[in-house]
Amino acid sequence: MSRIEESIDIARPPEDVFAYLMDPGHMPEWQESAVAARRLDGGDLRVGSRFRVRRRFGRREMPMTMEVTELTPPRSWHFHGVDGPVRGDVQGTLEPLGDGSRSRLTLSLDFEGHGVGKALVPLVVRPRVRKEMPRNEAHLKELMESGSAR
Repeated sequence: MSRIEESIDIARPPEDVFAYLMDPGHMPEWQESAVAARRLDGGDLRVGSRFRVRRRFGRREMPMTMEVTELTPPRSWHFHGVDGPVRGDVQGTLEPLGDGSRSRLTLSLDFEGHGVGKALVPLVVRPRVRKEMPRNEAHLKELMESGSAR
């Protein structure tokens, strides 16, 4: 597996960025391929929490369930796909910059293919994500810095 990794500096404290990112419902606001996302359980996000994301790849929409496998607020997290033909593995870190009023976000993604996903991952998913991920991070930065992020 070859992970895809991108970093971006955001002029907001790590706590603010972390709080926004840990609400899966925000994914469609800043990720191009995310059509919808929702929690499958209640309460605060914690290790073992699950959420469902529906992503568009070309003309198709692909649902996937993600599980929180690590969570260290407000510094790092790890989500892992548990179903579907393409299962994402997402790791994120937030580092405080300067006096702590800025953050460096690093996202690292990889994918496992199951069934038809074994062909989709190298041919469709990885190339698309390599192009999309920098745009997603730039859009997140714009939302966070403009105050548009809810």
